[in-house]
Amino acid sequence: MSPAIRKLLPYVNRYRRAFVLGFVCVVSTTTFQLLGPWVLKYAIDDLYRGVTQRKLILYAGLLVGVSLVRGLFLFLMRRIIIAASRDIEYDIRNDFFRRLEQQPLGYYQARRTGDLMSRATNDLNAVRMMIGPAVMYSASTILVFLVAIVLMVSIDLRLTLIALIPLPFVTISVRYFGTAIHKRFEQIQAQLSEVSAVVQEALSGVRVVRAYRQEPYELARFRDANAEYVRRNTGLIALQAMYFPSMGLLMGIGALLVLWLGSREVVRGRITIGELVAFNAYLAMLAWPMIAFGWVTNLWQRGMASWKRMLEVLDVEPGVSDAQARPDAVPAAIKGDVEFRHLTFGFGGEPVLRDVSIVIPAGTTTAIVGGIGAGKSVLLSLLARLHEPPPDTVFIDGHDVRQLPLSMVRGAIGFAPQDLFLFSATIADNIALAEPASTADVPAWPRERIETAAGTARLDADLPSFPQGYDTMVGERGITLSGGQKQRTALARALAADPRVLVLDDTLSAVDTHTEEEILTRLRGVRRERTSILVSHRVSTVRDADQILVLDGGRVVERGTHDELLRLGGQYAALARHQQLEDELAAIG
Repeated sequence: MSPAIRKLLPYVNRYRRAFVLGFVCVVSTTTFQLLGPWVLKYAIDDLYRGVTQRKLILYAGLLVGVSLVRGLFLFLMRRIIIAASRDIEYDIRNDFFRRLEQQPLGYYQARRTGDLMSRATNDLNAVRMMIGPAVMYSASTILVFLVAIVLMVSIDLRLTLIALIPLPFVTISVRYFGTAIHKRFEQIQAQLSEVSAVVQEALSGVRVVRAYRQEPYELARFRDANAEYVRRNTGLIALQAMYFPSMGLLMGIGALLVLWLGSREVVRGRITIGELVAFNAYLAMLAWPMIAFGWVTNLWQRGMASWKRMLEVLDVEPGVSDAQARPDAVPAAIKGDVEFRHLTFGFGGEPVLRDVSIVIPAGTTTAIVGGIGAGKSVLLSLLARLHEPPPDTVFIDGHDVRQLPLSMVRGAIGFAPQDLFLFSATIADNIALAEPASTADVPAWPRERIETAAGTARLDADLPSFPQGYDTMVGERGITLSGGQKQRTALARALAADPRVLVLDDTLSAVDTHTEEEILTRLRGVRRERTSILVSHRVSTVRDADQILVLDGGRVVERGTHDELLRLGGQYAALARHQQLEDELAAIG
């Protein structure tokens, strides 16, 4: 058994009772399907000896009854097995999405969203077809094939051997076409992922595409990817177009031989007309298994190719997890002391942060400034374990963050990242993102809490411009809001969570100076109650911080208060002079 199959079995085992019951229905369906020609055999031979109304009613009733019972079990077979395959699809999709949610940021930086979406939809559908219809029809066709041959042998061994002459050629064809179909389908799924990725990128970046007049280029890129997808599908269709007629031809040769030799056997009196009719009926039944084997093989090959693609995600262990969490190290509550000790961190062997040591006492405000690429955002992401920090380098309340549960670490941090994201929901829903599910023990947040957070973020000033107030839909990625409104919504989201550690990563960069001053005034009271970490390029944002750190090249090159750094005359002082000059020029202009 292949490793891929072994990893699929746990999902199937959850519904083994349904599959057992479904298999009982398969056996019952096959039994009554094969019973029909046998009844027909007796009917023809009996009616050949003499036709009566009683006989006609008897055999007609038997044939109708057999068909009705077979139809009932056929319905139950499909209902039970297909329903079980849908349940398995549901479980796999949940596990697939759960594994995606567990992956760190670096995982998504190395992969395309469109490819992951294709695996979660098209590949999963192929896996469901393999588990449901493929299993169902495999069992059915195998039973029909074996039992039909046994019944044919009971009628005439010689005719059966003649009828099975094409079987070795059928087996060779199935093996050859099955392997070719598997390879072609792997290529098709890979190209479908490429098409999905092109569409996702074009739609996500539609503003940039239109701003730079790149619509023709994107159309050409999609057209090329789509043409390649069609070309690969055409190759698969060509294989299938060769496969099914070849099966029909081989089975037709066997049927022709049986009709020719069987009629001679009837003339010689070795078999009856009813037996010849029943034999041909069973031979006709063999035609479907031969064709179905190819269809089922196609489903199996598609399903296995897709399942292996899904395992490439399911088998990836999360880079950030609770694997190293220590229950004995979990504090009763987070106070907010933060410390970085000799932290060195990077990507692909290239360090971004070098020997960074920072102590941030609970209830204080620390500001971080520095040029682009200095490592500010990376430092903050390590605190929230969006990337996994090295052991014994990042601490909250004296505990290594790797030894604390992720839910506790992230629940204690209100994070407004530089690369903010708003969901296609209302403004209120975006602000209340951290709101727990409402239960009897955990009530939903009162509306006042959301409005208070929005007021602190000075989002209330724009309330008249929102058609439905805080219940206004913001559109995908907040497309209906301005840059400043998006940032203030993200700030309100962080404040509404009432965190012990408030992390603001350049959150006010798109806000005008006047609004920024109002927000900072309102934030002073909030910051006194929690540990605050501010990242900004504006001196006006950080000047009131208890300590200011200057990062350059991944190192802390300056630290102190606003006045101390001005007296130092280093990079911070140069930044302050530069911004003061810009403000004076703007005032003159």
